Amino acid sequence: MALEWMEGVLTKIENETPNTKKFYFELPSIEKFDFIPGQFVTLDLPIHEQKNKRWRSYSIASEPNGTNTFELVIVLLETGLGTPYLFNEAKVGTKITLRGPQGVFVLPKNFEHDVYFICTGTGIAPFRSMIRYIHEHKIAHNNIHLIFGCRKFEDGLYIDELKELEAKEPGFHFHPCYSRETEVPAGSHIGYVHPVYQELLKENKETAHVWLCGWKAMIDDARKNMAELGLDKKQVHFESFG
Repeated sequence: MALEWMEGVLTKIENETPNTKKFYFELPSIEKFDFIPGQFVTLDLPIHEQKNKRWRSYSIASEPNGTNTFELVIVLLETGLGTPYLFNEAKVGTKITLRGPQGVFVLPKNFEHDVYFICTGTGIAPFRSMIRYIHEHKIAHNNIHLIFGCRKFEDGLYIDELKELEAKEPGFHFHPCYSRETEVPAGSHIGYVHPVYQELLKENKETAHVWLCGWKAMIDDARKNMAELGLDKKQVHFESFG
């Protein structure tokens, strides 16, 4: 059954990095917005006459919390139409038609094996939702490795929050990777995400489950690497953009 469109209201906009913002929405027509961590919403933005050219989908970065609110983290693509509207024209109080939740790239049903969440840029959004939900609801799990890649320190998303969760949540390991830095703090890595997960997967590649989210080029490289490591296709789940 097709999801109905509803009205969302922007309640807050925050700068996260030089080219990334957080957008907070409220849905006045409902009391509680139920979704599974990892799902996305589709916004109908006033940027084109044709409906399908106005639609932009974004993973929900917040966890379900019993309210009618949610958070998106969005990177500016200056050559597009959707994000320039959100960054330059939308403001607190702006009403945007949207629908959701949608998507099957969602929280694993069980954590009997080690899980590897691998992402770049705003691909961290669904994993941030999942990790917060796991922590808040005390979901039992084996090791969870979140491997996040960006260019420089200033491009990092939710870094301090995830480091704090790493200290609080047993078995959760956060691995930030910076491809354009020459020195990084302990627990972080210089370079891309690929060498980090390749090293981690050496020990349990037969049972590990991998979740990939980010730019298509990263996803393609990672899937190729997983195949070379010997992982079965059923062990690898992915959602790409761009």
